[in-house]
Amino acid sequence: MSLYVIADLHLDIKSNQKSMEVFGNRWKNYVSKIQKNWTRLVTDNDTVVIPGDISWALTLNDSLYDLKWIDALPGKKIFLKGNHDFWWSTKSKMQRFFSENEITTIDIISNNAYESEGFIICGSRGWFTDRSMQTASQNVDYSKIINREVIRLRMSLDDAQRLQKDTENEIIVFLHFPPVWGDFRCEEILQLLNEYNIKRCYFGHIHSSYSLPTEFFEGDIRLKLISADFLDFIPQFIG
Repeated sequence: MSLYVIADLHLDIKSNQKSMEVFGNRWKNYVSKIQKNWTRLVTDNDTVVIPGDISWALTLNDSLYDLKWIDALPGKKIFLKGNHDFWWSTKSKMQRFFSENEITTIDIISNNAYESEGFIICGSRGWFTDRSMQTASQNVDYSKIINREVIRLRMSLDDAQRLQKDTENEIIVFLHFPPVWGDFRCEEILQLLNEYNIKRCYFGHIHSSYSLPTEFFEGDIRLKLISADFLDFIPQFIG
């Protein structure tokens, strides 16, 4: 029983109108690559964390084809929300949708944590304030967004500590946005990771620039980029 992670699947199985293949050769046939590599590595006894940007769908109903495609892959899957997951709804609505559509292998992290494969899995979306890439027509209060994400991450970490009680299982944090990337630092999230003595954090969101290192340390925290294209669409083994 093993734990894997891969972010940014960017699926559009039904219409294929939002294919990522327009972003370069690495993305060519990426859906087939994901399926081939996943089925080669992952068994029904394993768990795969998918930290956001899962489907291009705009509504929960429209996400059905993508979610059924993921559900058919081996193993249990644990989702976190990304910035492009507009189909995401409340936990109760999503769980009801899964049940109604016989989706049986997917769970979501939403202010909670899971114990899986000898680890405690928790996290949130996080936030990445690259203001040069923001397209909002009005000023955005980034402090409110970050504070909300910090609250969500703290709730998830608190649940992780509850699950960790009386065990030696490591708590691992998964984020969609990087807490550190280039000149960007989300001090609020970094402080929280240090407060809870987190040693490993995996994040997605970043694409292209494939010559950059995908793993680095911020103090005692080992940070690793696990966007699907950076992983060459191969789920990353954690343990």
